[in-house]
Order: sequence, then structure tokens, then C-alpha cells
Amino acid sequence: MSERPSLWLPVTLTLTSAASMALEIVAGRALAPYVGMSLYSWTMIIAVVLAGLSLGHWLGGWLADRSSAPRAWVAWGLAGAAIATALSLPALRWVEPFALGSGPVGHVGSLALAAFFLPSALAGLLSPLLTKMALDASPAGRHGRVVGRMFALGAFGAILGTLFAGLVLISWVGTAGSVMIITLCYAGLAIVFFSGAGRVTGVLLVGIFAMLGTFGPQSFLQAASCYRESAYFCIRIDHATFLGRDAGVMALDHLAHGVNDAADPKLLLTPYVHGVDEILRLRSGNVPPRAFFIGGGAYSLPRAWAARWPEAKLLVAEIDPLVTRTARNELWLPDASNLDIVHRDARTALHKLPPEVTFDVIFGDAFHDISVPQHLVTDEFHAHLAARLRPRGAYAMNVVDKQRSPRFVLSLAQTLRRQFAYVELWLDLEAIQPGEARTTWIVIASDRATPSGEVRSSYGFERRWVQVPLDAMIAEVGADQLVSLTDDYAPVDRLLGDLLLSNALTE
Repeated sequence: MSERPSLWLPVTLTLTSAASMALEIVAGRALAPYVGMSLYSWTMIIAVVLAGLSLGHWLGGWLADRSSAPRAWVAWGLAGAAIATALSLPALRWVEPFALGSGPVGHVGSLALAAFFLPSALAGLLSPLLTKMALDASPAGRHGRVVGRMFALGAFGAILGTLFAGLVLISWVGTAGSVMIITLCYAGLAIVFFSGAGRVTGVLLVGIFAMLGTFGPQSFLQAASCYRESAYFCIRIDHATFLGRDAGVMALDHLAHGVNDAADPKLLLTPYVHGVDEILRLRSGNVPPRAFFIGGGAYSLPRAWAARWPEAKLLVAEIDPLVTRTARNELWLPDASNLDIVHRDARTALHKLPPEVTFDVIFGDAFHDISVPQHLVTDEFHAHLAARLRPRGAYAMNVVDKQRSPRFVLSLAQTLRRQFAYVELWLDLEAIQPGEARTTWIVIASDRATPSGEVRSSYGFERRWVQVPLDAMIAEVGADQLVSLTDDYAPVDRLLGDLLLSNALTE
């Protein structure tokens, strides 16, 4: 390196900038199994990473002025960044039990701070030191050009790391593998800068690689709990006995999305999916529907309807092909002739259908606790849904919110009323509890009311669902506390913020 400083210094700056931004992208996926993916999580991740980089830049500049051996500080900074990056994911698991009571923002912030502040600070330390070394090695009269080149390469590296992590790393090697590759990048550069240091180098390398060998991704990283990891979700599958039946559970990030019975596809184990099925069949008179599903997940309801009605026409828009593949391989989703699947965002998929294509039922099943795609709850999207429904058709969805004063559910219902004559809220009777308990609401929007305010199960487990008076709930909460959801303004995360504290794997 001493023979080619003009090459190694900009290369190192580019790679360390890429590594720091790659870790920022990976941080979003790393937090997802704990808190989902939300505006809160990305806001806190970006803030923590920028805070770490800022502190690192300040310390690096201070060291660059006062140290006669900046190369040694770069070497130790790289070694520290390697160790801190390797420990970032286990840090999430260690800190998470102590972060539960700190509120939604505090919860996400404390996790991000514990895992990603130190790696970012150590990465930020390097830029001023490397720039100072490049200035010292450059002839007089070229300092401005050197500074500009180093700034440009740092920005280029940040772009490179962002694209590489988001488009390649996470999709191909997962969160744990991505963290290990970033760690090895820092460690490899540390070796270069420690070259010629004799025993120090040997001790450092033995320490880093012994740690990586002891704490491999399959032994201690949270991401190893994923059955599969895609660009969208950490997918987990658990085969177990559920309500006395052999079943498979699919969890996406930190929340169970669905449970499928192994033997009987028409037996719906989760009460809210069962409730949607019973309410919609009551409304339609058990006639085979033409249906559009917003999200597939475990495919519990599409699987049940495909088995019950061979003559039905079912179309599912599931954004993640790996979710579909996992449902086929692990949750007994058949390759049925009456079930078509497109791997595309539901709003885009619906928009691309010919104008004459309409449906008897549209079912929204793309919400994951606080992780609600905002573009799927707006008045503009509801207008598109209403135009796609046939007369007497219904739009149904399940939404997680508080049982008492559910501001998001009520805001959603008020927004739906702008496009639909009737909007109904339903609850599983056994799930009704006093206080602020979380629950899964069933929302029905249509041009006509459901014939009854109470529905009893006609197949499977004995259950009852009751309609909750919407106007009375709005009056209790206060209409001024609700928000009209639009493409321009849909503060879903704020309305659902309290639910972030509940990170169990089942609803």
C-alpha cells in the first residue's frame, strides 16, 4: 500500500462508504422481525446512521490533525468497524427485551441505536483520515482536486453500497449473510492497513476471524430464524398442532400472517379469516364468486375457495414470488386451474386489468400489523376498487388495531364511506375484551348492507361474529380525531403507533 497510496486511499474510501450504506439498508431488514417495516423504523435507522457518521467524521477530523500516524488509526477504525458490524445483529437480540416499554419511537430507536450507531461511527471515522493521507501524498497545488475526488468517491461508494445491498445482497444471501460480507470487507481492508505491523496484525486477525467463526450467522444472528428471506420479508414457517389440528403457520417479519390446515383446505383456523369467509358467503348466498385478493401470504382464503368452488374465478396479487413459492411448498397451496396469481403490487395489478374486468368480491389481506401499505388505504384506491366491483359486490379486509378507540380502523371506515354506501365493522365475539386490547377487525364495504348483524359459523369451528355500531364508535372517539386518508396524506404509522409495542408472532 505504501507504494501506491494514490490507489489504495480512494479505493478504501469507496469501499468503506459502500459498506456503511449497505449496512443501513440491511438494518431495515434486520429490524423487521422485531418491529416490522414502517415509517418509524426507517426514520430511526436513517437518523441513527447519520448520527454515527457525524460523530465519526468529527472524531476522524480531530485525529487527522493531532496524529502523526493516521494509517494506524485507519487500521484500528477498520478493525473496530468489522467487530461492531459482526455484533450488530446479536445486539438487537440482547437489547430487545429491555426496549419493549419505551414507546413506539423509543422502541425502534433504542434497537437501531444499540445495533447500528457504533458501526456507523467507526465507518465515519475513516473518511477524514483517508482524505488527510491523500492530501499529504499529493503535490502542492492539487489539494482542492484531491478533496473533491475523495468526496465524490465517498458519495459514489454510498450509492454503490445502497444498490448492492438492496438489489443483490439481501435477496441472494439474506440479512445475516449480508452482515457477514460487510464485516469481511472491513476486516480485509484492516489487514491491508495493518500490513507490516508484525504481531499486532496476527493478533488482530486471529481475534476477528475467531469471533466470526464462533458467532457464525447460523448460530447467533436473528436473521437465521428465517425459513426464507426475500427482498420484502423474513419468511418463517412453523409446522405444529393448532387447535388440535396438524397445521402450518406462515410468519412474515414479526407477525403470523396465516395458518393453514394440512388436511382440509376449507377449514379456516384463524377467526378473522373464517369470519370474512362466513360473512361474504352469507352476503352472496354461497354462489361461486369472481374474486380479487390483495395479497396472498399464507393463501388461506384463496386455498379454501379454490377447493370449495371449482367453478370460481380467483385472482391473487402477491408482491413477493417467494411467499407464493413457500405457500406451495410448505402450506399445501395447490396449482389449481381456478386460481391465478400475479406477482405485482395489488394497486398496479388492478390498474393493469382490462376495464371490463369486475369482481363480486375484493379481499384486502396485505396488512401486517403496523406495516400497512399506505397506498392501499386511500380514497383514490377505494374509488378504483368501487369501480371494479359488480352491483351487490363487497370489499372486505382484516385490519389490526386497538379494540377500544381504534383510530386507524375508524379513519379507514370514514374514508371508505366516501366511495361506498355501507361500511361495516365486525369482531369475533370471543375476542371482545375490556380495555385497550389489540384485535383484528373485519371491515366490509359495499353498496348494500349485510342481511344480519350477527353471523354464526356454518362450517368448521363454532364461532360468532357481531357487527359493531360504527357511528357510535366514531362519536366515542370524536370525529376530529380521525383522518381522511388520501394519496397525499395517510399517516398510518401515527394512527397505529401504539401497536408497535405488541410484537408477538400471532395476532
